[in-house]
Amino acid sequence: MVSWRFPQVTTLLLNQDNGPENNSRRTQFMKRVTEFADQFQLTIVLAYYPPYHSKYNPIERTWGILEKHWNGNLLDTVNTVLKFAETMTWNGMHPVVKLVEKVYKTGVRLTQKKMDELEKRFERLAYLGKWFVKIAPGPPSVLG
Repeated sequence: MVSWRFPQVTTLLLNQDNGPENNSRRTQFMKRVTEFADQFQLTIVLAYYPPYHSKYNPIERTWGILEKHWNGNLLDTVNTVLKFAETMTWNGMHPVVKLVEKVYKTGVRLTQKKMDELEKRFERLAYLGKWFVKIAPGPPSVLG
């Protein structure tokens, strides 16, 4: 949404929690991240927190702030949840809140051959293979 404001940014670092939906061996996640890198011509670096280290993950602290903000109110509609999320503040700033209604199919995997092709795009540190992955952008049409 705001990439035009930051033309000098060429690398995006994503701190990940290594949950089952976004670990670096999950084929659909890695396919989508690679497509994002190609579409926006960004180098993407995925840096994963070790297991049981959620206290270092800023999003985990955000949940606590949000919970204090809604202060036990009944979250009975999607609109109620969105309004509470939009009006919370952290360091004087409001978050960007957007309802994502797209439903992703579960159980969809790339074939081993396709994943092997995709894996060639990844730079994994030898001693941190699944914990640190760098994805350089390719032509936007690579994964079509």
